[in-house]
Amino acid sequence: MTVTLDVAEGVGTLRLDRPPMNALDVATQDRLRELAEEATRRDDVRAVVIYGGERVFAAGADIKEMQNMDHAAMVLRSRGLQDAFTAVARIPKPVVAAITGYALGGGCELALCADYRIAADNAKLGQPEILLGLIPGAGGTQRLPRLVGPSKAKDLIFTGRMVKADEALAIGLVDRVVPAAEVYEQAHAWAAKLAQGPAIALRAAKEAVDVGLETDLDTGLAVERNWFAGLFATEDRGRGMRSFVEEGPGKAKFL
Repeated sequence: MTVTLDVAEGVGTLRLDRPPMNALDVATQDRLRELAEEATRRDDVRAVVIYGGERVFAAGADIKEMQNMDHAAMVLRSRGLQDAFTAVARIPKPVVAAITGYALGGGCELALCADYRIAADNAKLGQPEILLGLIPGAGGTQRLPRLVGPSKAKDLIFTGRMVKADEALAIGLVDRVVPAAEVYEQAHAWAAKLAQGPAIALRAAKEAVDVGLETDLDTGLAVERNWFAGLFATEDRGRGMRSFVEEGPGKAKFL
């Protein structure tokens, strides 16, 4: 399998495994969508790590496969490509990308689908599609400017240049840079901590932020208001408030 889903202690690891560079061919894209949807459905998955292994996150699409596709073929395939990445972005649980080595093209776009990105100190990220006479097609022109701003996104997309981990951190493309040997460990720790949190409230927080970024302020506030009030019907809300009153902040245990 080119992508696997392993679950332990509430954390599901979506592992890319297509040596040597985790090129994202059609089969890998489809498998990624299937497992993202499985992670969404499974109650034992409360947070997700996306990981490509110790050497590389994902070096982009399979160029040899794409070279044989004409306009008609890509018209039919482009929706499936985007749907695979959107399935990851819409996992209603905390998702962290553990980035080692190269995260280029589709690999960078996959990292953009996460809620949080932890990169190795030797990682390199970028959107080099322009060097092939193309533009990003798996969300890069949309998710990247929403994350780093339009000017920085255009610089990366127009030039196709790679950025090292320190620059990626400075522009907000990644959230934390750690030694390469610690990337997965720290990403898993981030996910494991949140896996112990209130699942419905975390889902609400993610949806409120994501929907709010795509709409006007009044609509975003309405989404927030409805979720905020709705959470008063959950057991986690009662458990959290009771623990706060009786034991102090930060000590609630959620199921």
